[in-house]
Amino acid sequence: MQNKNKTLWKVIGASSLGTLIEWYDFFIFGSLSVVLSTKFFPADNPTAAFLSTLATFAAGFVVRPFGALFFGRLGDLIGRKYTFMVTLMLMGGATFLIGCTPSYESIGFLAPLIVLVLRLLQGLALGGEYGGAATYVAEHSPEGERGYWTSWIQTTATFGLFISLVVILLTRLFLSESQFDEWGWRIPFVLSIFMVFVSYLIRKNMDESPEFTKAKAEGKTAKNPLKESFGNIYNLKYVLLALFGAAMGQGVVWYTGQFYSMSFMKTVMFLHTDQADLILGIALLLGTPFFVVFGRLSDKVGRKWVMLAGMLLAICTYRPIYACMYQLTNIQTKTERLDLRAVETSFVKHGDSHNRVTRTSKTFTDGTEVTQAVTTQITEANNPILKDGMPQESSRTTVFLKGSNYALLVGLIFIQIIYITLVYGPIAAFLVEIFPVKIRYTSMSLPYHIGNGIFGGLLPAVSTYLASNAQTKGQSDFYLSGLWYPIIVASICFVIGSIYITKTMTANQIK
Repeated sequence: MQNKNKTLWKVIGASSLGTLIEWYDFFIFGSLSVVLSTKFFPADNPTAAFLSTLATFAAGFVVRPFGALFFGRLGDLIGRKYTFMVTLMLMGGATFLIGCTPSYESIGFLAPLIVLVLRLLQGLALGGEYGGAATYVAEHSPEGERGYWTSWIQTTATFGLFISLVVILLTRLFLSESQFDEWGWRIPFVLSIFMVFVSYLIRKNMDESPEFTKAKAEGKTAKNPLKESFGNIYNLKYVLLALFGAAMGQGVVWYTGQFYSMSFMKTVMFLHTDQADLILGIALLLGTPFFVVFGRLSDKVGRKWVMLAGMLLAICTYRPIYACMYQLTNIQTKTERLDLRAVETSFVKHGDSHNRVTRTSKTFTDGTEVTQAVTTQITEANNPILKDGMPQESSRTTVFLKGSNYALLVGLIFIQIIYITLVYGPIAAFLVEIFPVKIRYTSMSLPYHIGNGIFGGLLPAVSTYLASNAQTKGQSDFYLSGLWYPIIVASICFVIGSIYITKTMTANQIK
């Protein structure tokens, strides 16, 4: 038993490291979305540029199901190991090249086009990676313990995001703000190639999974995995149930807690980027062990209600949570300490003109600090440059939280991470167990990546658009409008899962 567990830990270590690096590669783009919007898109409309960046980010999710079909088929034909070796190299190469792509100012519309193509390659790679890693670990796990062992793979996505945030924070720490803005943002992308190389060296010495090896030796592998997975109406029913009864709800809960929350802190609460990243990083670090807790719990009580409990809690509490988050930086409800207000003016040369930057710093009685920087384009004579009779100005507000407000925000993000661990911890074991070995890679990958790639991946862009649209219309609670998307999707999934997922759903039922 000791040797078996030792082997399992080696399998999990090798699989998890590669999967973690792939998630890191995939999430660096989302973690730097605010910065990238100024590099690869026209800067004259910041909101449109940010939405374009989110749409490019989402494009990587949209193609994940196609990666699941292509690499899932290869995995069921030639094996799990070699397939996710290919996905690792594809992901690493695409991430490295994003870091090398010239900016919009240098090559114009070629810049967003190149980034879009590379983002699509990332999505295809991730579509093949997760199903392979989860299947590989599950096929090494003993019966009755798959929830526990596969939950370690589930931690890799969150750790990938966590490491992306740490790398970004460290890069910012060692560089000045101007250095990071000019070229430092490329460092997290370029570093990827070294991590991928280490993972490749580890993975190339792994053995094929025992269940697949046995099926191949007995001639029981699928001749046409796609046809056997989706061409049979009975089997297709299980694929659809896995999608609409579990995966799509899990997807929106996952991306609300880890990506919409980050976007919300930076673009709605106007929290300083470093502080928002650190708060999310702390919550991720505190919450990640619960993937294993709920994975093991699902071995004891079943996968269904652990996953559905996370969805139900999210449905019922998202709006109160985000209303509380918004109020933490809402200066309209705070009392300013006028004795601590400070105004500073500086000048920065910008082409043939200058930028006059006026920073007004305010401190409130609860410790919140707000800095508003107004940038005005001026001539040498200190006269504002006019357009349509109005000064050329832009304004940026930055908020810093302290004390109990800071701790409360960490707690509110942590609660959302717990929801994620409930829905995500058991899902790999759930998907593996309802499909047989011969079509497992293909069958489990497709619903997972549609649920996460389509329903989850579109969430940041759709929710940001809904909130922006509500703000344009003057709605007082515009900041809550983006939550309708995850709430509605999770509600539909909860109802379908409650009614149709049963304890008798096993791979033995697939024909």
